[in-house]
Amino acid sequence: MKSLERAIIKSVDGPVVIGKNMADYKIREMVLVGEKKLIGEVISIDGDLGTVQVYEETEGLRREEDIISTGAPLSVKLGPGMIRGIFDGIQRPLEVIKEEHGSFMPEGIGLISLDEEKLWDVTFKVKLHDKVHGGQIFAEVPETDIITHKVMIPPEVSGEVVEILEDGKYNIETVLLKVKDEFGKINEVKMYQNWPVRIPRPVKERLPIDKLLVTGQRVFDVFFPIAKGGTTAVPGGFGTGKTMTQHQIAKYCDADIIIYIGCGERGNEMTEVLEDFPKLIDPNTGKALMDRTILIANTSNMPVAAREASIYTGVTMAEYFRDMGYHVALMGDSTSRWAEALREISGRLEEMPAEEGYPAYLPSRIAGFYERAGYVNTLSGTEGSVTLIGAVSPAGGDFSEPVTENTKRFVNVFLALDKELAYSRHYPAINWMNSYSGYIPLLKNYYDMRLDGDLPDLRIKYLDLLHKEAKLNEIVMLVGEDVLPDEERLVLEICRVVKVGFLQQNAFNPIDTFVPLEKQFEMLKTIDNLYERGKEALKLKIPISVIKNNKLYGKVINMKYDIENENLKKFVSLNNEINDFYGELASTYGDVEWKKNI
Repeated sequence: MKSLERAIIKSVDGPVVIGKNMADYKIREMVLVGEKKLIGEVISIDGDLGTVQVYEETEGLRREEDIISTGAPLSVKLGPGMIRGIFDGIQRPLEVIKEEHGSFMPEGIGLISLDEEKLWDVTFKVKLHDKVHGGQIFAEVPETDIITHKVMIPPEVSGEVVEILEDGKYNIETVLLKVKDEFGKINEVKMYQNWPVRIPRPVKERLPIDKLLVTGQRVFDVFFPIAKGGTTAVPGGFGTGKTMTQHQIAKYCDADIIIYIGCGERGNEMTEVLEDFPKLIDPNTGKALMDRTILIANTSNMPVAAREASIYTGVTMAEYFRDMGYHVALMGDSTSRWAEALREISGRLEEMPAEEGYPAYLPSRIAGFYERAGYVNTLSGTEGSVTLIGAVSPAGGDFSEPVTENTKRFVNVFLALDKELAYSRHYPAINWMNSYSGYIPLLKNYYDMRLDGDLPDLRIKYLDLLHKEAKLNEIVMLVGEDVLPDEERLVLEICRVVKVGFLQQNAFNPIDTFVPLEKQFEMLKTIDNLYERGKEALKLKIPISVIKNNKLYGKVINMKYDIENENLKKFVSLNNEINDFYGELASTYGDVEWKKNI
């Protein structure tokens, strides 16, 4: 029971509203604020006073206006119609709002989300008198050409099916079946579920994270792999390619569903995403990429509180599709803007600030978000995963600032973008000195099963070489390359091949934009063959100027363009060419050495 006195507005400070007579309200309860019925969430209660975080513009609110309880937490409606959708931070469909209200969103339009009138073709998977349990898939709906929506029993419902409709076309508000539980209560089950955004959805068990999220990008799949169900941070200053990197992963990764959250990004950047994504073709299916994509757009000019909620809205949607047995990749661009929203709201609440003005609970909020990733055994009895890839935008590219530092604590893959690499047009601009992946040991069996050879060992070898090259470059800058011994000059040359021929990837080239893991391995093995044959030649006292054959090195660099992804046999002839060249060198210089000895 609520208090007899109506809750009213006492004060308004931006998105923060203080209300009176709110002693009986609950934390995280959704409320309607003022005459316009703006959507808000109760975030604290102190005696009779309650603090409400409002998700819409609060301009025009007056004191003494009502604060009305909904009796439920801030939730999203999970059901058919989400795929291909473009939503704001609290799941309101932006395209529908534009058609009805124009380009600017009016206040007080309510919590509209999915189309309640559209008819969906429902095929049932259970029968009358069947026993069902929470999370079980009881019907299927073809949502797009790629994705079949698997309609599930809500997690809290179980029992006997006592009433069920026939296969046919229904809207999401239709009661599809009724379930009688062990206490005799009848539960009506519809095509959708409401779920609180801040509460993770339940799973049967968490499974080991030991499967690669294949992206087709060499620097990720080989050097800094992302695992299905894993956590990844992509930090980088302005212009280093965070959004572009996420686009490339979204387009080519082998996740079933992509959720892209534009959280507090500039309007022009988000416009680019909204315009580009509908035009993209999914390379795996040949269909439109939007057929397996959900976009959440919450730009910097939208209410700051909705920005804070958008991250949770996106991850709740991701968990819902995971529960159907899908593998979901969620891109958060960027979590820094989300943290800034936390900071602004915390400042208005007059909370004690921590480092750089961020609230003291920033680490726990970041941890809470990334902990919702995982590879799981779902309640439906299938395997599914949520992979979280969060972009971080540190001011001035300073990785020591609080958001980057705290994110680093809770993610297993850190893909540090480098300004100098980006400005030299080396994409993806991943700095191999500062990046890391903690999934290498867990993925060893995966690599062993997919590939004929030891990729992790080869990876370690070339990462070590790249680190060695960085130290050698410091010497070269001081005294020049000519003073180095030939062994170290060879390292410099091979690392140049690795950087240009392997780590650099051309998103606009049809062959190089996506590279299968098998070809990536063959490329690295070819570079390794070039290096090892070069080392053998050095032992015969062959000068580095002869060992470094520009034509041959050029062929190795250009193999990413010259060898098609389906025609890996060409690597045999390229390696034979390398072996023949160094074999001839060895025989020529070997004869010279023999004559000298005579």
